[in-house]
Amino acid sequence: MGGAVSAGEDNDELIDNLKEAQYIRTELVEQAFRAIDRADYYLEEFKDNAYKDLAWKHGNIHLSAPCIYSEVMEALDLQPGLSFLNLGSGTGYLSSMVGLILGPFGVNHGVELHSDVIEYAKQKLDFFIKTSDSFDKFEFCEPSFVIGNCLEISPDCTQYDRVYCGAGVQKEHEDYMKNLLKVGGILVMPLEEKLTKITRTGPSAWETKKILAVSFAPLIQPNHTESGKSRLVHLPPVAVRSLQDLARIAIRGTIKKIIHQEAMSKAGNGLKNPPRFKRRRVRRRRMETIVFLDKEVFASRISNPSDDNNNSEDMEDERPEEEDTKPSELKPDPPVNFLREKVLSLPLPDPLKYYLLYYREK
Repeated sequence: MGGAVSAGEDNDELIDNLKEAQYIRTELVEQAFRAIDRADYYLEEFKDNAYKDLAWKHGNIHLSAPCIYSEVMEALDLQPGLSFLNLGSGTGYLSSMVGLILGPFGVNHGVELHSDVIEYAKQKLDFFIKTSDSFDKFEFCEPSFVIGNCLEISPDCTQYDRVYCGAGVQKEHEDYMKNLLKVGGILVMPLEEKLTKITRTGPSAWETKKILAVSFAPLIQPNHTESGKSRLVHLPPVAVRSLQDLARIAIRGTIKKIIHQEAMSKAGNGLKNPPRFKRRRVRRRRMETIVFLDKEVFASRISNPSDDNNNSEDMEDERPEEEDTKPSELKPDPPVNFLREKVLSLPLPDPLKYYLLYYREK
C-alpha cells in the first residue's frame, strides 16, 4: 500500500511533491491547494497522516487521496464566475478549494447524504473563513451544502457549468449525471473504474476522456418513502448579491490593487532582490500498483521511463545562493496580512472595518 507521491512534512511540501509528479499542472490549482491546509480537515488524532498521499476515512467522514483531488481540480478546468455542483461533498475540502477559484460571482453547491458530515463541513468552513490568512488573498465563493441523495435531485433544478461526483457512478446513472450539465460544461466522475471527464459540446453531444484508473465505493441507491415516492433534493437558489455585499467586494478589490501597486513601486526603486533559491528536487515514487483503502482504490499513472535516469533518493535543500547562513539562524518572519492592515488603517467606523473583513478573527 502506498501513495503516488512521497509524503510531505507540511502542506506546502505535499503540494511540491504533487507538482513534481505532474498531478498539479496549473497555477490556479496550485494556489488553491496551498491556500487550504489539508490537515485542517482531519480530526486532531489523525493529523499525522494528513500529508500522505492516501485517502482517509473515519465513520462517515472521508477524504480522497491528494493525487485524486489534484486530477479532479485540473480536469474541471475551473474559471471565475462558473457554477459548480459537488455530489457527495463530504468535508467540504474540495468545495472550498473550488470556491477560491470561482470567486465572488460563482455558484458553489454541494449535496451530501449524511447530516453529521454536513455539520462537520460547516464547522471546517467556518474555521477557514474566520482564521485563515489565505481567505483575504482571494475573493471566496462560499459553498452551500444540502442534505440528500444526489440521485434524487429535483428535475427542475438549474444546470451547472461544472459537476463532480465523489462516488462510483453506475452506467445506468450516466445520463442522469450528464443532464446536470449546461452546454459547454464539464462533468468529472468515477465511471466504470475510470476517473472520467465528460464535456457537453451540444444539447445531445458529448466528448469523453478517461483520466485515471480508480475504483470508488458506488453511489448509494435512494431509499423510497413508504408511499413509494422519492425524497427530492432541492438545491439552493442562485441568489443575487446585495448592493452592500457588492460594495464590500469592490472595496476589497480596490485595496488589493493599491497594495499590489505599492509592492511593485517598492520593487522598482532599486530594492535588493530576495536571494534566489535553487530548484528543489522532490523524491517521487514510481507506482505500478493499485492502492486499496477502505473500499476506495486508485492507481497512479506510470512515471515516464526517463524517471529511471534520476535517483529518487537525491534531494536538494533550498538554499539561498547569496548567503551562507546556518538553518538554525534563519527564522522566517510571520506572514503579514496587508489587506487587514490596510483596512484597519482606514478612517472608517470600526463596524464598517469589521464588515469589510467579514468579521474575521486576527
